[in-house]
Amino acid sequence: MKIFAFSRLPLFAILLFITPGLVLAQAFPNKPIRFVVGPAPDVLPRLIGQKLSETWGQQIVIDQRPGAGGIIAAEIVAKAPPDGYTWFMSSGAMLTVAALYSKISYNVERDFTPVTLMGTLPWILVVNPSVPAKSLTEFVQLARAQPGQINYGNPGTGTSTHLVTEMFKNMAKINIVDIPYKGVAPAVAATLGGEVKVMFAIAQAGLPHVRSGKLRALAVTSAKRYAAAPEIPTIAESGFRDMDVVGWNGVHVPAKTPRAVIDTINRTIGEILGTRAVQERMLAAGFETAMTSVEEFDAFVKADMKRYEKVIKESGVRVE
Repeated sequence: MKIFAFSRLPLFAILLFITPGLVLAQAFPNKPIRFVVGPAPDVLPRLIGQKLSETWGQQIVIDQRPGAGGIIAAEIVAKAPPDGYTWFMSSGAMLTVAALYSKISYNVERDFTPVTLMGTLPWILVVNPSVPAKSLTEFVQLARAQPGQINYGNPGTGTSTHLVTEMFKNMAKINIVDIPYKGVAPAVAATLGGEVKVMFAIAQAGLPHVRSGKLRALAVTSAKRYAAAPEIPTIAESGFRDMDVVGWNGVHVPAKTPRAVIDTINRTIGEILGTRAVQERMLAAGFETAMTSVEEFDAFVKADMKRYEKVIKESGVRVE
């Protein structure tokens, strides 16, 4: 009786029953998409969102929620319906928060699904011109000769920048003293003024001052030289081969979003990132284009999470 009753259903109803994700993907998107952004600059969401609107004919609404270090933004997306219409602009901050705060209401692996990486940018190790070191090797030698006497600035305890600096400290076996500030701009200003002598500045914040001669660049944290400043050597080139870390922005959606919808988003963003005009605009904003499959992005995020968890454990970083 059940088979007979099912056979009398309209063909559309049968297909909908069998392949709900496929049917949803074929209709996707048919309404505006909400792109939730935490405290990071919204440069990439607006650039990619504009192109997506042109491609899909649907509005991409940028919803900036900078409070609580990105926790508020992440909570919004974690609780949203898993239909592909609410996105989170993910970054390394998403992972450091998850590693440092035990009482947040969401779990990165349980409540989110990765879609694609969009762009990366390195940190630049910069020093105040008063520092006599002209290379990374010279700086390490200087720091080893003066343990505990060189201060470094960071934009806040537990931030990605703070943890990246601790990674380098552990790898180079140097003792430089952490001075936290309330944001990137105050930390950079302190380095410019000589209040601290060194900083791992995210490329967007540090490169303009390197160009003006107000700061000296010693190395970048990426595996390859930074396209926007190819004259700056990598940390690996300077003899420290165990460090390859970048800042990044990507897209995550709520867990259980249909894979067919995720694939549609991934493919369309990838096509946009593949255009020369977008790549040039991204580099002008400090980002190198990074196109990935869903699986590649998932592996990238998991590797980054392990990296941050390791340095937190080794350095004993704590937040109140």
